Amino acid sequence: QALLVESGGGLVQAGGSLRLSCQASGSIVRIDAMGWYRQVPGKERELVATISSGGSTNHADSVKGRFTIARDNAKNTVYLQMNSLKPGDTAVYLCNARGLGFDGRTGRSFNSWGQGTHVTVSS
Repeated sequence: QALLVESGGGLVQAGGSLRLSCQASGSIVRIDAMGWYRQVPGKERELVATISSGGSTNHADSVKGRFTIARDNAKNTVYLQMNSLKPGDTAVYLCNARGLGFDGRTGRSFNSWGQGTHVTVSS
């Protein structure tokens, strides 16, 4: 399993910006897809954006043109630049990474989640 640690959340006014970061660590052989999801209490987890190891991206329609996902493969880190934030973007943002790890004897696939970082957008 990879350990994911997010940072960068906080309180911001509508129209403002935040940049989230998520670094993966552990016995990682390779990371395939990385992504950001968000969750509001009482609602299902929602995909925000994903990025492949080659840099292909996918953004939810609700954030297209405002959010941008990027990754630094050398640092095992994924970023989410969030601009023009709206109160509806308020949620816990969770990082996800899928890939191949090493358990000391053999390779094992992993699908890991971070603890989440809170983003609150005030009107």
